[in-house]
Formats: sequence, C-alpha cells, structure tokens
Amino acid sequence: MKRLSLIILLAISQLCFAQNKVKQSETTQKLATTMYLIDNFYVDSTDMPKLTEEAIIAMLKSLDPHSAYIAAKDVQKANEELVGSFEGIGVTFQILRDTILVVSAVPGGPSEKVGIMAGDRIVTIDGEDAFGKKVNNEYVTKHLRGQKGTKVVLGIKRGDDKELIDFEVVRDKIPLNSINTYFMVDKKIGYIKLDKFAQQSVDEFENALEALKLQGMQSLIFDLRGNSGGYLQTAFGLGNEFLGSDKTVVFTEGLRSPKQIFATDHNGSFREGRLVVLIDEGSASASEIVSGAIQDWDRGVLIGRRSFGKGLVQRPFNLPDGAQIRLTTARYYTPTGRCIQRSYDKGSEDYFKEMTKRLEHGEYYHADSIKLADSLKYYTLRNNRTVYGGGGIMPDIFMPVDTTYSTKLFTDLVRKNVFNAYCIDYVLANREKINHDYQTFEKFNKKFDIDDTMLEDFKQVAEKKDIKWNDEQFERSKNWIKLRIKAIIAQNIWNIDKFYQVVMKEDKMIERAVKLLNSKKEYDILLGQ
Repeated sequence: MKRLSLIILLAISQLCFAQNKVKQSETTQKLATTMYLIDNFYVDSTDMPKLTEEAIIAMLKSLDPHSAYIAAKDVQKANEELVGSFEGIGVTFQILRDTILVVSAVPGGPSEKVGIMAGDRIVTIDGEDAFGKKVNNEYVTKHLRGQKGTKVVLGIKRGDDKELIDFEVVRDKIPLNSINTYFMVDKKIGYIKLDKFAQQSVDEFENALEALKLQGMQSLIFDLRGNSGGYLQTAFGLGNEFLGSDKTVVFTEGLRSPKQIFATDHNGSFREGRLVVLIDEGSASASEIVSGAIQDWDRGVLIGRRSFGKGLVQRPFNLPDGAQIRLTTARYYTPTGRCIQRSYDKGSEDYFKEMTKRLEHGEYYHADSIKLADSLKYYTLRNNRTVYGGGGIMPDIFMPVDTTYSTKLFTDLVRKNVFNAYCIDYVLANREKINHDYQTFEKFNKKFDIDDTMLEDFKQVAEKKDIKWNDEQFERSKNWIKLRIKAIIAQNIWNIDKFYQVVMKEDKMIERAVKLLNSKKEYDILLGQ
C-alpha cells in the first residue's frame, strides 16, 4: 500500500512538472509569435529592438517598483558609482556660461599631476573648441572620460592670462569616494557621512574611523541621510563594524530564493563606543539594513525621520546584447524579522508618490502623525525595546524637517542654481585673496563672514535668473542662505568635505546627536539599559 502511494505521488509530481513545462513553453511561444507577427505583418515599418526593450520594461514595471531594465549603453554608467571608480582625467567640473570650469582636481589624479588647478577653464580639447551651446554634461563626459592610458590635450584659460596653456593628460583610473566627509565635531565625537554603499565603502569607513580615533574619538555620529543604498555585501560589511561576533545583520528570503542569513564573523572595529545613526526619508535599502540591525541589537540610537522603506533585493541578469535586467528575487528582513519593504499593492505610480503623501499627512513635521498598528510591534534582541515593522525604519528620536529655511525663495535659489553661479564667480575673483587672508580652512570657517555687499551681489545674480525676490522670506532664510554661500565657497577653495563642515553649524540633527552623546544617562535610558 505504501509503495502504491509513493508511485501515485511520483506520478502526480511528474504530471505537474510536465504541465508547468507546457505552460512555460506556451508563454514563450506566445511572446515570440507576437513579435514575429508585428515584425512581418504590421502596417508600418517598426523598430523591433526598441519595441522589445519597451515590452521588457512594461513587464518588469508590472512586477514591482524596483525591478528594472538597463540598456547595454547604460550598464557601465549605472555600475560606475557603486564599483567606485571610472577612467578619465580626474576633475570635478561645472559648466559656467557654456564653459567647462574646473572646480577641483582629484588629489593624486592625472590632472593634478600635470598642474591643472581649481578655477581653470577648459577652452579646447584636442585642438577643438570646447565651449558654446554644445557643451553639456554629456559632452564633457564623452570627451574627458576614456580608456586608461589614452591621452587628451586640454587648452586651459587661467585667470586673466590671454594665452592658453596646453596640458597633455594621460587618463587613469579615478576613485569615486563613497564617504563625503569625516571630521571631529568636538574633542570626543567623530562624524562620518556615507553617500552610498559602494564596493570600497568598508575600507573607506575603516580608514576614516582610524583617522578619527587618532584624534581622540570615543563616540560616533554615522550619517545615512539621503543614502539610497547600494551593495548588500557592503551593508553587511558595515553592519559588521558595529556588532560583535555571530550577530545577524540582515536576512533575505523569496519564493525561489531560500532564506539566507548574513551574520557577523568577527568583532567590529567600533563595537563599544556610543553610536548615533542619522536617517531620513531618503535613507533606503542598504541604509535601512544597517540602521535596522543597529536598532534591533540595541547597539546605538537612531535619530531622524522614517526611512524610505525599500527592502527588495535585485539580482542582475545579463542579456545577450549586453543589456541587463535587475530582477527582484527576495526581500530584506532586519534581525528581529521586520520586513523593510513598504507596500506597493496599489502600483508603482502610487508607490513613488509616498514621499508626497508623507508631506501632506504632516509626517515630516509631527511624530504623532504616524499611526502604527500593534500587529507591527517587534522587540529588540538585547533590551526588549519596542520597535515597529510595516516598511521603513522608525527612528528612536524623531526630528522634524527644519522649516527655518524652507521658504519658496530658498527653494527657487537652489532650483535655479543661483548659489553655484554666484559662488563660482566670487571664487574666480577672490581665490588668491581668500588663500592669503585665511590660509587654512579652519581659519576661514571661524572668521569668514558673508557681509551685506555680498548679499546684495547675490540678490542681483538671483534677479538675473528671474527669481522673484521676497524680503520677508529672505529674512526667514537669511542664516541658511549665508551659510550655504559660505559652504560652497569653501567647497570650491578646498573640497566637498568642507561644505559639510560649514553647514553643520545649523544642522539640528547633528546638534541633537551631540547633545545625546554627551549625556550618558539619556543615551542609556533610550537604549533601555
């Protein structure tokens, strides 16, 4: 009888498998037949490669918001930022009045080696004019990037010199740093801002951490605001830095992807000091993995606003023509089992309107506007604190959007690029004076002030860009306008990390983090210790 039952079960299994194969075959044939019919019988000529791409895009869009198709020509560019490097001449540039302006030369890069400096204007490339209406970001990328070892000759206009200076630059591999800045906030508190989870991020983090420890760091502010994620393996590696051995950082699971647990395999390089992680609605995916693990293990305090809620795992699949599909194959879960992904049942369009909905509901301004069901309750693994699932990571301390600068005037000034336009011209005219008067960034940061004459000049630039000036809004945003001007000037004179050191003075989240880290009693109470 048992043998007969086994035979029946095997027969049913084989029948189901055969039926599934038939269904798969029919589906494949149906799609291929449709493409054949269009190609051979449609009333007009058709672009079949384009039609195929549109069909793939439409199919993926119907699955979830994050499965995506990347055309062959875009694959390298899509991977560059996360791979952490590209090949080119090594400059940061801006386009100023149809001219390529060098904002900075990458330290140790090909351009710096031959003597190209911040403030130089690239007027010719390989003997051809490189200015005018044709110059845009795509043009610059096409002409300045290129294979390692290839040469390009740049005609540089420097200051008021009438003659161009020719520089022959040999392209090389240029690193793309994922850590925007790190510095000491005070004598004991360090700050690290991570922009993305790239291949080299763990090494960058360890180097930054070591440098801060040498300066006396005991506590850390780890800033993940606006960080949209990156590689899962990098998120795991960074989680490893904060937790002891054999601690789950994240696990993944899908219908056809068995449960996979990512657990720490060594003691992290910062597992003891006080830790604050900053998150907001722009913190997604890998950012949510790290912040969720830190919260679930009661390792540190999260300050900010509810994170984005992107917890779908995309696996890349290459297509025959070099294009790539990034297909969702699993979901992320925090160590307590919270699903990071928020619902997308109403479709992708509704899903991507979520941030607008949060604004309309008042979530950016009032913590009590967020209603969470008791069914979404989870409990942390060390101290049994209550945390919530349901998509995204809820911080331990809510911080509203700072409305002191969120005026329409300020938004328009940013949107129409007034800050950059004014600051670039100011630095071009005053670089030598600033270097002479202040010599170091520290002295500049302490003593340089945006005076009334500068603000009047700034206003004139704004009006030339059709900004409707509003005195009442200006007074509300004045401190932030002055601070942003100073920060961009610092960025243009030194580098991008100095921008963050300047704006930190008015950053309410950093201010709250410093206050918490300097209060052991409050810190311990928040973590349930």
